[in-house]
Amino acid sequence: MVETFEGQIGRTYADSRGWWPPLPEPPAGAPNVVVVLLDDVGYAQIGAYGSDIATPTFDRLASQGRRYANFHTTALCSPTRACLLTGRNHHSNGMARVVELAAGFPGYNATIPKENGFLSEILRLAGYATFAVGKWHLTPGTQMAAGSPRDKWPLGRGFDRYYGFMGGETDQYHPELVVDNQPIEPPRTPEEGYHLTEDLADHAIRYVADLRGASPSTPFLLWFAPGACHAPHQAPKEYIDSYRGQFDKGWDQWRDEVFDRQSASGLLPEGTKLSERPSWVPAWATLSADERRLASRMMEVFAGFLSHTDAQVARVLDFIDDLGETDNTIVIAMSDNGASAEGGAKGSFNEQYFFNFIPESLEENLKRIDDLGTPRANNHYPWGWAWAGNTPLKRFKRDTHEGGVADPLIIHWPARLGTGGGTRHQYVHAIDLLPTLLELIGIDSPASIAGVEQSPLEGVSFARTLDDPQAQSAHVTQYYEMLGSRALYHQGWKAVAFHTPPFIAYDGSDTTRPFDEDIWELYHVAQDFSEVDDLALTHPANLEELKALWWTEAEKYQVLPLNNQPGVFGDTRYRRSRYEAIAPNLKNRSFVIAADLVPPAGPFTGVIAAHGGHAGGYVFFVEDGRLHFTYNFVATQITTVAAEVSLPAEPVTVRVVFTRDGPGGAVELFYGDVPVGSGRIARTTPLTYGTPGFAIGFQPAGPIHPGLNGRAELPPTVVRHVVVESSERDGSHNPVASSRVDLATQ
Repeated sequence: MVETFEGQIGRTYADSRGWWPPLPEPPAGAPNVVVVLLDDVGYAQIGAYGSDIATPTFDRLASQGRRYANFHTTALCSPTRACLLTGRNHHSNGMARVVELAAGFPGYNATIPKENGFLSEILRLAGYATFAVGKWHLTPGTQMAAGSPRDKWPLGRGFDRYYGFMGGETDQYHPELVVDNQPIEPPRTPEEGYHLTEDLADHAIRYVADLRGASPSTPFLLWFAPGACHAPHQAPKEYIDSYRGQFDKGWDQWRDEVFDRQSASGLLPEGTKLSERPSWVPAWATLSADERRLASRMMEVFAGFLSHTDAQVARVLDFIDDLGETDNTIVIAMSDNGASAEGGAKGSFNEQYFFNFIPESLEENLKRIDDLGTPRANNHYPWGWAWAGNTPLKRFKRDTHEGGVADPLIIHWPARLGTGGGTRHQYVHAIDLLPTLLELIGIDSPASIAGVEQSPLEGVSFARTLDDPQAQSAHVTQYYEMLGSRALYHQGWKAVAFHTPPFIAYDGSDTTRPFDEDIWELYHVAQDFSEVDDLALTHPANLEELKALWWTEAEKYQVLPLNNQPGVFGDTRYRRSRYEAIAPNLKNRSFVIAADLVPPAGPFTGVIAAHGGHAGGYVFFVEDGRLHFTYNFVATQITTVAAEVSLPAEPVTVRVVFTRDGPGGAVELFYGDVPVGSGRIARTTPLTYGTPGFAIGFQPAGPIHPGLNGRAELPPTVVRHVVVESSERDGSHNPVASSRVDLATQ
């Protein structure tokens, strides 16, 4: 729509009157908003929620602001983030699961509709500056590549500036970064002291500083979403070493101590019981001395990662304080789901073992125990620590029991709340954040955004609970569904059924049974927050009422059809022979990579094509003027085949040919049609190289080949054309197993 000019245009300036369209004006005194969204941090892992991990920044925010004891998410990251930013349920956003597991149904297509406006879009219309820093993971998996459309990237959904990573996880030392709409390389190397969370804090500070340089009064929204504490758990050595020996007591005793602190602080409702240790979590006392030593160190690394993150959040908030704007800045700190059990029963030095169904070696892990948390590792702790991290609750991330969906939420705003602190026990859900912020700021949800009529908000404001600890919860009914598991909260009662995909059914239950045969549990969570006393047998009428209400809510919010087989109905619109992360999938098949090169004068080094990072992958490259191919099998077996002669001085087509003949295969290198090198790869990666993507002309994320550090980029004048060909996939390809990988990287 063309805006009408409201001035006057005469024949000359003397008989004309100029006019400017009014700029958006925020309400008088509108506060800044800072949202700190942690990843995979459980209910009990912040100090203010009972932990002994040092989180002084989050603890101060909680002690001076409002600590919410009954805040809920969706159990996974992409769905929760969609809820927070739109005020609509995750299926209403098409975000039933993580974006990599899209399916061709409205609730599952990983495409958030324009009629579900983002908080950033609404606040920008109201005159705010909007910045997103850190993890995004809200763009369909088929649209994250450099050549993809940008309408579903952060700048396409209302943010003025963006710096971070687009996927579900990334290496903290070798991240895949984007600035605004452009992929870029990290500004420093790990050897130069680089760490992603510090880099994110630097950019958050820079964005606010730039704004204040241009405008001293424009309020801002800062969406700060570090990768912490999602695996890989990585942090500077001094943070990790500060916890040496602190977790030697084990997860059973640690959990008991956390529960005592939670109860004493008033976090838990009176009468809350500590749920029992489930059978699939081993008692700490049953572990061998070596297993305890390894598990303790893995928890020390996680704790160091969280404390380091707390320190970077402090840097951002300290800068805002230096500007004199703390009083009128709403700071919201939260996590997106419960603690993660994706490290398995024993934990992992390199998550690629778990993703590729390769058994962990205790002996190998102990040899590399000092590498945990460093750029040389890709580690995750055992699920015993995740279970303890959700104290006093049951189960983990991905589950619709409270351990998956109950999370920390802290709100700090001195101008409105003072600094006296307080705990709130009202039921709150992620979809309630947006309407709450709009009420606090004093703006209405717009009827349309950019000409698109907006859908009704599905969350409700909990603003009144900030001032009134006795206020009734406005949110009285909420469905849950994640990967087949379901739950229904209604007026203090909760019905829940566990029905997760088979490849993550850690409790041994039959997840192939029909949904109609699910075993439902019933809890009066208003009095039994930790879901200890199952009332399904004593209150069957209550249970049937909630089950029926679940189906009503499911139809209303696009939850159907139920499907706990994520490999079924996947999005294949942009994939040939299954492209992974917009990359040619060369796993479990023979392949050829051919490249037209124009060699520069003299010896040179650089990458032709690469996929993966230090934890696993392959790289086709030139080193000192000779062709090489390196295959990195989960950072354990690294095989390099090198040409026996240097490249010719004239343009040449080089090839690497891999012929699979079992678990491994033969490698041949060619200059034109002339063979110049050969070798064997003993074993190839069955499922995934991890989150680093495929790249032409550079290495995407760290040294796939030892010694080939940094980007190792070849100029486009050298690499003129690259063709990748693969055989048809063989019978070992497993779409359900591939879904396990997608699930573990959110």
